[in-house]
Amino acid sequence: MATGRTHRPATRSRGIPEATVARLPLYLRALTALSERSVPTVSSEELAAAAGVNSAKLRKDFSYLGSYGTRGVGYDVEYLVYQISRELGLTQDWPVVIVGIGNLGAALANYGGFASRGFRVAALIDADPAMAGKPVAGIAVQHTDELESIISDNGVSIGVIATPAGAAQQVCERLVAAGVTSILNFAPTVLSVPDGVDVRKVDLSIELQILAFHEQRKAGEEAAQDAAQAGATAPAPARASRVLPHAATPATAGAAAGPAAGAATAPVASADVRDNQGPDGDVPAVMPA
Repeated sequence: MATGRTHRPATRSRGIPEATVARLPLYLRALTALSERSVPTVSSEELAAAAGVNSAKLRKDFSYLGSYGTRGVGYDVEYLVYQISRELGLTQDWPVVIVGIGNLGAALANYGGFASRGFRVAALIDADPAMAGKPVAGIAVQHTDELESIISDNGVSIGVIATPAGAAQQVCERLVAAGVTSILNFAPTVLSVPDGVDVRKVDLSIELQILAFHEQRKAGEEAAQDAAQAGATAPAPARASRVLPHAATPATAGAAAGPAAGAATAPVASADVRDNQGPDGDVPAVMPA
């Protein structure tokens, strides 16, 4: 079986965008679930919903693979599984070493999804001499002194770093010097690597902080909505009014007449007059301020 050191994925040479490459594993996971249920075909809308993307983006992504589906039928599930697996390089054997066998490293070693997705854990490596020889997930842990020979003997090109942050950069440099060209970093630090080495970082604390941000925003929006609803149901406060000039009416004309009958005046409508005006009466004298 071919190993990772002799075969590389063809995605870059085919000009597939990095954003599309990042979504291919999502499609593969959804397609694998369909395949396990013996679903023969799937529409772009159904597959997009299962992968968490929109259907237009999915169709665009698949066009880079040369797969366009069949109108009225959809995509062949088994063929897409093979096509995406081949594009991602998962139809061959990729030996992987995990460095740092603490709680996280041991959990990764016990993860059963590696083998089913084209990855083989070739070695577990730790700096603690007390760990040497101890079996984890059926594999004996080896000391970091043997790192270079392990990588050479197994043709490893992918390394997983699960060490504390302080040791990660040194481990990274040793992996790269030994020939590893792809690193999955679980250590809470940024690694410095030369050109030609790919690093993917997984930081659970950052992901949790992002979720905390969204939770805080949702809580603020809910509080604002509650305040708005409470304000809508509360009685409206009294509003100041101003009296505007009003045309004289029979009821006010006499009262407004001064000692000289017929003298020009600027009568103001009383509250009683305003209350008694009908729908066809004059414009109300009191308007909201």
